[in-house]
This record gives sequence, C-alpha cells and structure tokens, in this order.
Amino acid sequence: MSSIFTKIVQGAIPCHRIAEDDRFLAFLDVMPLVEGHTLVIPKQEIDYIFDLEPQDLADLMRFAQRIAPAIKQAIPCKRIGVSVIGLEVPHAHVHLVPMNQMNDMNFIREKLRPSAEALAETATKIRSYLPLF
Repeated sequence: MSSIFTKIVQGAIPCHRIAEDDRFLAFLDVMPLVEGHTLVIPKQEIDYIFDLEPQDLADLMRFAQRIAPAIKQAIPCKRIGVSVIGLEVPHAHVHLVPMNQMNDMNFIREKLRPSAEALAETATKIRSYLPLF
C-alpha cells in the first residue's frame, strides 16, 4: 500500500510544493509545528531513512540544504531545525522547522491548522527565495 507521501508524489493528493527535482520533493506540512514547517522526501518510497542508499541519503540532505535558506528568509527565525522522526508516515522524510526557541521543535505539542490559503501564501513566500532548481 502506498504511503500518503507516495500519493503526494504521484499527484493523487495535493500539496503545497516548495521545490522538487526528479528524485526529491519538498512541501509544507499541513499540520505544522510553526509556519514554514517543510517536509523533504525522496520520491522513491522507502520507509526508514537509514535504509536509503548512502548516496541517496546524502543527496536528500543536500536537497534539504538548498531549501532551508529560503525558509529562513521567508519566515524570520534564528535557525532552521532538522528532525527525522519516522514514526508518523512510513516514508523516509526530514522535517525543516523554523525555530526561535527549543519548544518550536516539540512534536508532542498541538499542531497548527492553517487554512489552505495560508499554506499557499507561505509556500509562495518560501519559493520566492529559492534559487532555480
């Protein structure tokens, strides 16, 4: 059975895309910890991030590294936090979370529920700071 992220990659479920290439996709979390919370995934469905081939894992992180500065410019913050949890969706993914305090990365706290319009505005803002892919 395909993960929700695979369905997003296939276009069966919409998302607020930030960037993509032939192997990776970055999109906004629809239930973010904070505004700008972005997920970066390989398009290939692999459950556990450390099951990725070493080069694919390195390339995933390089892809995320290209996205983080755009998030930081669009959503003023001290840092972009990086987290790999891997329990919520059986598809390898990295969370990029704008941070001003440690609690911004607390995955136990209640998530935000922004409207589709708010997510679209945030995605547009982040994309405006991205270099061409």
